[in-house]
Amino acid sequence: MLIQKVRLNDFRNFKTKLFEFSPKTTVIIGPNASGKTNILESLFLLSTGKSFHARVEEEMVNYDADLARVKGRVKTDGAVVDLETVLTRGFLDIGKSAPEKIAKKRLLVNGVGKRLIDFAGNFRVTLFGPWDLDLVTESPTLRRRFMDTVISQVDREYRRASLSYEKGLRQRNRLLLRIREEGISRSQLLFWNKLLVKNGDYISLKRQEFIDFANATQGLNTQKFELEYDKSAISEARLEQYTEEEVAAATTLVGPHRDDFCFFTEKKRDLSRFGSRGEQRMGTLWLKIAELEYIEHISGERPTLLLDDIFSELDDAHREVVMKTSNSQQTIITTADPHFTEKLKKLEKISLP
Repeated sequence: MLIQKVRLNDFRNFKTKLFEFSPKTTVIIGPNASGKTNILESLFLLSTGKSFHARVEEEMVNYDADLARVKGRVKTDGAVVDLETVLTRGFLDIGKSAPEKIAKKRLLVNGVGKRLIDFAGNFRVTLFGPWDLDLVTESPTLRRRFMDTVISQVDREYRRASLSYEKGLRQRNRLLLRIREEGISRSQLLFWNKLLVKNGDYISLKRQEFIDFANATQGLNTQKFELEYDKSAISEARLEQYTEEEVAAATTLVGPHRDDFCFFTEKKRDLSRFGSRGEQRMGTLWLKIAELEYIEHISGERPTLLLDDIFSELDDAHREVVMKTSNSQQTIITTADPHFTEKLKKLEKISLP
């Protein structure tokens, strides 16, 4: 599975631009604010249907335009697949008395509209950027989002369960608020409890499988790491147990939306509390390599590796590990300093002004 090219129209800072990629390694070189990360964002968008960068999706539409389009061509198993994402601000001015309301996002495969659960997974990527170095130490939200991104690329049922769980969670929380504020019957929780338990069980199962796979992944430079899954188990009994607290807080207190995982060294030392910054970065790099291998293990195909200006954040030993890994699949790298990529072979360059 390879991305051959991507065309951007009114996407971020690009009005109209076509980029073509090597099946091996492509290095995108340019100064800060030239749009290097935006190119990787467009590829991530074609892979997952989502941005890794935007707070709201309309941010990706060029400030002079009402509509942005990202279209990519992917080669897989001898076939060619065209993936397209169309982004808007929710309206389109077509000369009528008032702008016409339209969908903020459309996802298409070979020109046919698709739902997110059917769009994601047609092109798989592993993204590694400077923000990932916070996976060890920052909030559980970041680590849950990481697991969701990895597993969703290879498991359609996980995508479906996650969407259903999120919608059910919002509805249940609204109901808890009404129970607290309006005193409506708690019996209405039963339907949402069953829905959350059904989908939450599947989410937890697949997250545990990913954690187990990562823990079986070889260490780096003789240093072995482990992940410990801090699962917030969900069941009808647990939801019933916490009903009083949930009504008081007007929020659901148990379930995979409360999950977390922790990094440990082989000697059971908590990396977030007692690991050096270098060890924390090595742990993150180990996890990213585990992500690459997990996606290949489940899908049978190596994902495209996207590296966003990561070399400036790593020391020489870590750079060597990344360099070695980059030769194992299609890799697209951004950097402001081409010096970091001098040792790479069979690379093509894209220069941005």
